[in-house]
Amino acid sequence: MRISGILASLCVLARCGTAIDLVLGDEDSVKSAASTIAFGLVKYYTGNNTGDTPGNLPDPYFWWEAGAMFGTLVDYWALTGDDSYNAITTQAILHQATEKGDFMPPNQTRTLGNDDQGFWGMAAMSAAENNFPNPPEDQPQWLALAQSLFNQYASRWEEATCGGGLRWQIFTFNNGFNYKNSISNGCFFNIAARLARYTGNETYAEWAEKIFAWEESVGLIDANLTVRDGVHVSLEDGSCNSRDENQWTYNAGIFLHGAAVMYNHTNASAIWRERVDGLLASTTATFVDPATGVLVEQLCEPSGFCNTDQRSFKGYLTRWLAGTAQMAPHTLDAVRPLLEADAAAAARACTGDPAPPVFRGHPGTACGFRWTTGAFDGSAGVGEQMNALSAVMYPLVVRGAAAPPLTADTGGTSKGNPGGGAAPAHEEVGIGYAEITLQDRVAAGFVTSALALGVVAGSAFVIL
Repeated sequence: MRISGILASLCVLARCGTAIDLVLGDEDSVKSAASTIAFGLVKYYTGNNTGDTPGNLPDPYFWWEAGAMFGTLVDYWALTGDDSYNAITTQAILHQATEKGDFMPPNQTRTLGNDDQGFWGMAAMSAAENNFPNPPEDQPQWLALAQSLFNQYASRWEEATCGGGLRWQIFTFNNGFNYKNSISNGCFFNIAARLARYTGNETYAEWAEKIFAWEESVGLIDANLTVRDGVHVSLEDGSCNSRDENQWTYNAGIFLHGAAVMYNHTNASAIWRERVDGLLASTTATFVDPATGVLVEQLCEPSGFCNTDQRSFKGYLTRWLAGTAQMAPHTLDAVRPLLEADAAAAARACTGDPAPPVFRGHPGTACGFRWTTGAFDGSAGVGEQMNALSAVMYPLVVRGAAAPPLTADTGGTSKGNPGGGAAPAHEEVGIGYAEITLQDRVAAGFVTSALALGVVAGSAFVIL
């Protein structure tokens, strides 16, 4: 046997591999690096195995993180053109949406929260905005799925306690029902803002304004535009005076991006610019490591105590920072250096080689959690791999290699159903529902928007 053959055999046994090679100024290099990381990410997925459930990740990953993963894969296709994972993505989203198109699969009832639904709904919204291949006509459509979730959220808005807001959990029997948190309300806000921009329907914009104002009213968004985690609902009087002050990357990011979408939708209104700029300043001050210039999950990363969920949060902030730069171009100079520093650092962290079943991707390309170390930190999983994929691919957005999210007026082809999800869901929760006319208002908005198109057809839509 030749020496090269011996070395190759030894390399297989030892799982030799090559670190991620990333040249930020080279689009092909970025796409190649993203492809390698995406392969390692999808290798964690088991939902397409015989006997498993499409859309589910294995333990210890909860349902919501699978929704986040498929939303990331929608963006991966849009940014790279690689359709390798389109089939499993479509299968997963449609299966978990159920035939009712409500993202309430029966097997998730015992742990279903508003935020859990939200990550699946945002995946559907991204599919609509990116013209991800549409489902068969007899299946729920991407835009309709996002609208269905919006309507469910609106039906659960509860003003009897805390003056409004969504509870974390949907069902009374779940721990966390007496908690109204920023990520659940952030999902509602983000989807409402994006539906307003996509459809031109001002009912969605009104709700986005209402949600943001409520967050401010209970101190979850303070005067410095810092986003806190949530408020506890008092069992005695329904007040919300007990607040969880913790700050997480995904809470800041989801409101930052939604505010940027509203800034775009309102043609650069002063109030939304002020909110965007304040949220961006607060986010970077809190979550950027001053020594390395990269994102850190400051509450748990330095101590090494981030749990499985928390180890995925940074990737969502990365996504929403890129989206913010698209929707509010004046933020580009602040966002681009951060995203490019993250990309380089994340690539350096993708040199791990844990053996299966911990990692089944290409040898030597497992991605660590911390981006401040300059190397693989020994932590591998869905969150770590998804974070790195986001960090590597989203600089394509700020370098001008990605088209802005589409709208119904700029080429979006996904079909909507503004009345979807209108039936009151799970009345045993015992909370109030929005007026029955909500869906009528949404539907009427589409008629108004359609009539207005003839007037504004010659106007340019301000995006960048």
